Amino acid sequence: MERYRGDELTINGYQVLVDEWIKNLGVRYFSKLTTLGILMEEVGEVARIMTRTYGDQSFKPGEDSLDLADELADVLFVVCCIANQTGVDLTCAIERNLEKKNRRDKDRHRNNHKL
Repeated sequence: MERYRGDELTINGYQVLVDEWIKNLGVRYFSKLTTLGILMEEVGEVARIMTRTYGDQSFKPGEDSLDLADELADVLFVVCCIANQTGVDLTCAIERNLEKKNRRDKDRHRNNHKL
């Protein structure tokens, strides 16, 4: 894992890194449905920080030291787990997704009077 320090980490490289971590330190992947539940938990932690930092809710005592960057990284880790478990190449998926957005939405937001 040290090989990524100081080097630019690609999406594919991160998928490989996550897979190596799971196999070497995490023993094995959880079931796909368990991993989905973990993703929901992590997204919930991001939501908790966002609603309390930028929304109207306040932090509970001892909760104000939560780290948004760390929680976002947790979400990415679990997304990579799901991709690895289901055979999704995230680099290809992201490229296709951006192409779709470019075709579908190139004028959509420019023409939105609400923005």
